[in-house]
Amino acid sequence: MAITEAKVDHRPVFFFDIDNCLYPKSNNVHDHMAILINKYFIKHLAVSTEEATRLHQQYYKDYGLAIEGLSRFHKIDPLDFNREVDDALPLDDLLKPDPEIFKILESFDKSKVKLWLFTNAHITHGRRVVKLLGIEHFFEGITYCDYTEKRLVPKPLPQMFAKAEREASVPAGTQVYFVDDSHLNCEAAYARGWRNTVHLVEPSVPSPAKKASEFQISHLRELLGLFPELLKN
Repeated sequence: MAITEAKVDHRPVFFFDIDNCLYPKSNNVHDHMAILINKYFIKHLAVSTEEATRLHQQYYKDYGLAIEGLSRFHKIDPLDFNREVDDALPLDDLLKPDPEIFKILESFDKSKVKLWLFTNAHITHGRRVVKLLGIEHFFEGITYCDYTEKRLVPKPLPQMFAKAEREASVPAGTQVYFVDDSHLNCEAAYARGWRNTVHLVEPSVPSPAKKASEFQISHLRELLGLFPELLKN
């Protein structure tokens, strides 16, 4: 009997951030999240509204997400935070399928590239968002910040990018593609060697004084012009 070798997947991977990337900031998910996060700070840390806002902004700036600071300095259970914040968001009222985003994702040739979700949210939030957007079938997997871990590992930490490469089985020596709305995350990805990192800066957001990476766009549709080699003929 002939022995057949397992087919090796040499496709490059395109990592897509989820929040404020696969849907626009105008959907106001971030605003609702900020309100719930501040309420969580006030309730569980017994601080003023002003202090809650300050800590929230500081932890996001330092660690990429608020729960990292809460977990690190206040011994807050990340899963408890997730229940009261991310999973409590009224996403059913805020998100709906966008025909243009659907068309953009459909333009990629899956024989040429593997599309993969890459988020700092916990798995429950990530899956909920893409399901409401009606785009989950375009992606072959998701790398998320695991809130069950004793020590959280979010973007922009190098360990999180290594986790994404491992979970998505990025072929050695293959170009990685990545789009995110976070300047911090894009800067870290580009420094890691992800040269096809794309920083999404919507027109309503001030353009950074210093670009995070070589590529900067204002809408996901611009990806099609940047990387035609990944598209269907």
